[in-house]
Amino acid sequence: MAMQANEIERLIKLALPDAIIQIQDLAGDGDHYAAKIVSSAFKGKTRVQQHQLVYAALKGQMGGELHALALETSIPSE
Repeated sequence: MAMQANEIERLIKLALPDAIIQIQDLAGDGDHYAAKIVSSAFKGKTRVQQHQLVYAALKGQMGGELHALALETSIPSE
């Protein structure tokens, strides 16, 4: 079963409450998404560490209900 974009956003928001999230369904199939996420939690972290935070927020759904998620992460501009 595919994962809905609002569920992806909900899980990320639970882990990163200040996150500003934009999600796009790339293929229209609920399995391939792109997400832009801005959060102060990313400050001082490498890109890999930022992505690991997002994957951890998805609680093991990657590769199961969620097949592919292209991430673009950043910290808020000041």
